[in-house]
Amino acid sequence: MNSTAVRSLLVRGMLAGLAAGVLALIVAYLMGEPHVDAAIAFEEAHAHEHGEVELVSRAVQSTAGLATGVLVYGISVGGFGALAFCFALGRVGRFGARATAALLSGAALLAVYVVPFLKYPANPPSVGDPETIGKRTTLYFLMMALSILLAVAAVIVGKRLAPRLGTWYATVAAAAGFALAVGLAYAFLPAVNEVPEDFPATLLWQFRLSALAIQVTLWVSFGLLFGHLAERVLNPKAAPAVERTAAPEAAAPAV
Repeated sequence: MNSTAVRSLLVRGMLAGLAAGVLALIVAYLMGEPHVDAAIAFEEAHAHEHGEVELVSRAVQSTAGLATGVLVYGISVGGFGALAFCFALGRVGRFGARATAALLSGAALLAVYVVPFLKYPANPPSVGDPETIGKRTTLYFLMMALSILLAVAAVIVGKRLAPRLGTWYATVAAAAGFALAVGLAYAFLPAVNEVPEDFPATLLWQFRLSALAIQVTLWVSFGLLFGHLAERVLNPKAAPAVERTAAPEAAAPAV
């Protein structure tokens, strides 16, 4: 793949990431923010000290702050996803651009978010000891790094086993090995449970579901949008062909 195509795919990947970020922002605002407000209300109702200065107002956090964070994250996902697509296309199987983009986004969702999320799920405000935030952040990113490395290793093992076992059984063996390795990581890494005893279980569950929904919206939207844009870059003759078949019908004289 030449540099011009890579540059075009990178730009389209960032645009697709931006569009996916807008969709994720809508989900975050409609589903996530009400649970954040409820958690903050719980925290304020159980706080022993008052009078702390709020550096950024809640109104700014839930609007401009949320939009900035989600959209920048979406653009970053789009850029890295486009570069990963350029590397993976033609190397993970005989898939077209749209299929490769969909598989890549699904694998990224699993490795980058779902696997770490199942071990160290997202928590709303008032959950977690401020003194352990460094430890919790380190453990989360360690789990994420292990998940990504194990996913890459699973793909490599699957490709090497395919000539001997066939594509289906090689894929099953690689997926089983990935699940086993992740399970061992779950067992050996320390657990973190700092949820207050009186924190509403329903609110915690709803917040975590909304956090998962935001990520699913972002990655699935990116995979579908970028796959469409990448197909037009790598196969530009497809769209004109459709237009040529439709043009004679539109230009046919009336009888």
